[in-house]
Amino acid sequence: MTLSMQKKIRPREILRQRQRRLQGVTLALLLAGLAYLAYWWLVHRDWIATDDAFVAGHLITLKTQTDGTVVEVLAENTLCVEKGQLLVRLDGVHAGIALQQTQAELAEAVRNIVSLRAKSETLKQRVLAKQVVLEQVNHDLARFKAAAKDGAVSDQQLQTAQDKIRELDAAIKEIRAEQSGVDAQLLDSGIDNHPAVEKSKSRLRQAYLDYQRRNLVAPVSGCVAKRKVEVGDTLKAGAPLLAIVPLDDLWIEANFLESQIAGVRPGLAAEIRVAAYGDDRVYHGRVQGINPGTGSIFALLPTDNATGNFIHIAERMQVRVALDATELKANPLQPGLSTLTRIKIANTDVSVTAPKVVLNGEAYHTDIYDRELEGAEQLIEGIVLANRLR
Repeated sequence: MTLSMQKKIRPREILRQRQRRLQGVTLALLLAGLAYLAYWWLVHRDWIATDDAFVAGHLITLKTQTDGTVVEVLAENTLCVEKGQLLVRLDGVHAGIALQQTQAELAEAVRNIVSLRAKSETLKQRVLAKQVVLEQVNHDLARFKAAAKDGAVSDQQLQTAQDKIRELDAAIKEIRAEQSGVDAQLLDSGIDNHPAVEKSKSRLRQAYLDYQRRNLVAPVSGCVAKRKVEVGDTLKAGAPLLAIVPLDDLWIEANFLESQIAGVRPGLAAEIRVAAYGDDRVYHGRVQGINPGTGSIFALLPTDNATGNFIHIAERMQVRVALDATELKANPLQPGLSTLTRIKIANTDVSVTAPKVVLNGEAYHTDIYDRELEGAEQLIEGIVLANRLR
């Protein structure tokens, strides 16, 4: 039995088997390391990547522009709307009353100017009438003086004529002073451009604008989100109602470590994999720019490293990456989605023209408010014409 056990154990054979296994494992690990190194060299050598990257977009908040009570809501979350589409309607009762009041004030201002012009003309005619009487009294006085030499006219008559002349001179001066006061209110202004009328016009335009803005329309095309408004809400100007998200104008905000961004330049190519779709869908883009500071600089409470308790923490820089418009249209995204973003920093790609941020899109300009006062000008013209002398 002892001999059979010695034959079975064979220590040298066991050691050789162990060495072969260790060599196989080592060779496998070495080959795996070389394979990974080759893969990194061929695929990832010229790229930097981060999973601290998200889809970003414009969140355009629609707010009330006048006071009122909500009587109709024509929008709901996830509903896509077009620019200029009516979304919320206010009652407009107070705005309507204010508009009627400003119309009456404008009509009153026009009539006041017409009345001042008429009064100025009346005073002018009164001066002329007084001057005629004064001229007549002067002629009478001259005749009285000639007749007084022969004793045909008494001194009392002469004195009465002289007093009448002084009275007429004073009356003419008084009328002219009153006329000057009226003319000072008129000057050379016409009815349309008189300061009082212009002031009333401005008030009417503001009231008309408030009345028109009881209907809230979409400033841009997009999808509705964060709807807060409900029928019956009493709102003040500036109250947020909902948000509109234009899904055709999105980009990536990728936060790279400060040790990674040395080679990042505008125009470099980028690849984006969205977590919602996994690796099956790859979006392409270009670097548009790098934020002018790290996230900690723009924080609500910036760090103060002069206190003596310094702990080095790697900062991150935000890089803006523009998405390919064709791919985005074919496969829409939503702001806030997590992504894995890679930027190719090879020198062969730096000659590509950097894409610029487009500032002429709907998210940067809207023209739906440009013609709000067209009806007001027609209304003003009608009121002025109806209350001036023809």
